[in-house]
Amino acid sequence: MGGLVGPETRPRRGEYLWPAVSVPDGGSSSDLSFPHCFRSVYARSRLGIVVAILFVGGLVAGVGGALVFGPNTGGYDAPRSVYIARGATLDTAIDSLAQADVLVVPAAFRLVARATGWGQQIKSGHYRIAPRRSNYALLDKLRRGLQDPVRITLPPGVQPGALTSVLGRRLERDAGAFRAALRDTSLAEALDSTPARLFGYMLPETYEFYWQTPPEAVVRRVKQGFDRFYERELAAGADSLGLTKREVVTLASIVEWEALVDAEKPAIAGVYLNRLTRGWPLQADPTIQYVLLDTKGARVTRVLYEHLEIDHPYNTYQNQGLPPGPITNPSPSSLRAAARPERHEYLYFAADGTGGHTFSRTLREHNRAAEKYQRMLDERRSDGRP
Repeated sequence: MGGLVGPETRPRRGEYLWPAVSVPDGGSSSDLSFPHCFRSVYARSRLGIVVAILFVGGLVAGVGGALVFGPNTGGYDAPRSVYIARGATLDTAIDSLAQADVLVVPAAFRLVARATGWGQQIKSGHYRIAPRRSNYALLDKLRRGLQDPVRITLPPGVQPGALTSVLGRRLERDAGAFRAALRDTSLAEALDSTPARLFGYMLPETYEFYWQTPPEAVVRRVKQGFDRFYERELAAGADSLGLTKREVVTLASIVEWEALVDAEKPAIAGVYLNRLTRGWPLQADPTIQYVLLDTKGARVTRVLYEHLEIDHPYNTYQNQGLPPGPITNPSPSSLRAAARPERHEYLYFAADGTGGHTFSRTLREHNRAAEKYQRMLDERRSDGRP
């Protein structure tokens, strides 16, 4: 039989005394070095720690990945516009995004922006933010300044203040900056115009501009667009009539305010050209409306006899020929009518009460049409109708 480890054996400090066990016959003391049960427990403990570390690491990586690459813009139907002003900080940029109700969790965007350093690289401008975009994609767009253009439709038949208000609302600079650009003598001369006439060339169309486009560049681009339109669609007709570009635009501006029905525009332009050919005054009421707007600051809907006596270069009742320049910015349909008028013998037209006109060859016919219209107005007033 093997011996026992005696109880007199005392462990030294720092040692561990294994429980006394018998050494089996034929065995050796090496079998007592580390019991199998303890090896198994130790191995399982070490494996658990490794698994825990991997789990926590995976969890952290998953959360981090979700913060960076998971969607953080809303599930709205169409991209939303966000305007970030010059000199914007991360906080003010987040305010702009929040104002457009773009971010689902602003704090997550802020965290990623600060962790990556991209929050300090955000560029000003107008951005269209698509739904369900990640913080990474959004920050990448903003830091690279990948702006989206702004679509602007210029209205026809207005005065400079109305048009510059549209531009001032949609672009970075205010309306005053665009008014100044339209009055800029050097810019007007560079565009083969004058400050008094440049506005008439602001072709009413839909344009795309970047939000920070300078006013001078906007005016230049619209005028150049008009020039291309003129060469493509108006020049041949104007040449056949012996009209200059300025004369076409001026005539078209009168047609713009005179006609309520697009289909009548060529006929109205034809009347004015017939009168010009005969050397008659145009006697165009829209020019009197412009005179009142210029002198009194208000456009009237009904011209009175007393208005015809106002001394003004745009008064076509007192002055022969076309006025010095356009009274408004004519639409493409009015410009086409001026360059390609209807050929007829009419010299007069009077409102017919439906938005259209009655055209006449003689003054007698015209007076009858005018009297008929006046009777209709009187009947409406007596019935309390507008």
